Amino acid sequence: MSFLFLTGFVSLPAVLGPAITAVTSGNLAKATAQLVFDSELKKKTGKSSLGFITEEVSKNNQENRINKDFKDLIKKRVKIVHQKLVDQNNEPKIIKDFKLLVEKRVELTHKKLIKQKIN
Repeated sequence: MSFLFLTGFVSLPAVLGPAITAVTSGNLAKATAQLVFDSELKKKTGKSSLGFITEEVSKNNQENRINKDFKDLIKKRVKIVHQKLVDQNNEPKIIKDFKLLVEKRVELTHKKLIKQKIN
């Protein structure tokens, strides 16, 4: 064991976790499984198990924050549109009557132009 620690053949953090597991639980099989799992994870991802888990958790937190920001933006937009509709419906009657008059004049003018083209 001292050979491994003194020569640097195996990195200290990779062996320290399973060594603590073996000493505290007395279960050598569990410690060996943990060491194998950590080394395989390091080969596949290039990260230690703690680093990999930390990265995944931070990625999920970032996705949740983006989703929350998106929901807040949509709520804000809906509130603005709702207020515009309320304001539009509360316009004075004079403005509504004026709009109707303008629309009617535009429609009559349009019909007149179509008649002139036919004749």
